[in-house]
Amino acid sequence: MNEGFQYQRLLLGYHGCDQSVVDAVLQGDASLEESDNSYDWLGTGIYFWEHGPERALEWEEYRKQTGKIKCASVKGAVILLGRCFDLMDRKATRILGEAFVEFENTLDDFGIEIPRNEPVSEGDNDNILRKRDCSVLNWVMRNFDDSNTEGRFDSVRGLFQEAEPVYEGSAIRMKSHIQIAVRNPACILGYFKPV
Repeated sequence: MNEGFQYQRLLLGYHGCDQSVVDAVLQGDASLEESDNSYDWLGTGIYFWEHGPERALEWEEYRKQTGKIKCASVKGAVILLGRCFDLMDRKATRILGEAFVEFENTLDDFGIEIPRNEPVSEGDNDNILRKRDCSVLNWVMRNFDDSNTEGRFDSVRGLFQEAEPVYEGSAIRMKSHIQIAVRNPACILGYFKPV
């Protein structure tokens, strides 16, 4: 079950945040914190847009409009995926699908309702609030962390299909992107300011 998860490859990831955070991290005065929201679709981790600085900035501009940050900015990171639970690999999706049955039975045994993916607003057909996906992935990661002799997963990687089709009848979506949730901060080899 654990074989083949070593993704010893480097990639560039982009993390959007307030300019003050970018400055502090680049100066070595701060580090990024894990996101642990109930709707984080890849579970707990430090989130990056893979090779997507424009998309990271677009997200932060949205957060600025909602008053969550003052000055939208982006920093880049060199990331070594390490032991990666890659949701674009059939091995990982098969494990996730099989684990859901056990997850569902466990919650049912305790009388807990299974979370649902929900829309963030009316017209959100993508169900951006990925509460079910977050719960299942965190549960799977905890089970791996507790029972795995090879150690915990360093990262989770997945493709997110988002927004309307690029043209009528297309399966390609306007805001599709790849995200990485870094679970082991040691996988972030360094930061840089994109030009």
